[in-house]
Amino acid sequence: MSTFTKVPLYTDSDGYAKFREEQVALSEGSPQAMLSSVLPAIGCQFRQSPVGFRSQFHCTTDEQWLFVLSGEMKIGLQDGSSRNFKAGDHFYSADLLPADTSFDPAVHGHWSCQVGEHPLVTLFVKV
Repeated sequence: MSTFTKVPLYTDSDGYAKFREEQVALSEGSPQAMLSSVLPAIGCQFRQSPVGFRSQFHCTTDEQWLFVLSGEMKIGLQDGSSRNFKAGDHFYSADLLPADTSFDPAVHGHWSCQVGEHPLVTLFVKV
C-alpha cells in the first residue's frame, strides 16, 4: 500500500517541540489516483512573510497543516536543531502549549524564519 509522509511538529512529554514522521495510508481511489481518507479541516489562511522575517519562540495555538507555496522557511527548535521547508513541502503544526502550563520561551515552542531572497508564501489549513 502506498503512503503519504506526514511531518508533525509536536510537543513531546518533556514539553519540548520535536519533529517526527508518520505514514498516512493512501488506501482509497485507484492505482492512477491514490487517495487518503478525507481528513478534517475547518478553514484555510494564506500568509506572506517578507524577506528578513523571523519570529520569536512560540507555540501553535491550534493544530494546522502548513504548506509552503513559494519561498523557503526554516523552523528552529529549542534543542538547536532546525529544518528547512521549500515550495511544495509541508508539516503538521501541533506543538501546543501543554495544559495548565505557562509559556516558557526557554522550553516551549519553535521559531520560524524566511530564508533566501524571495518572500515566503504559506497556506495554513486549520483542523
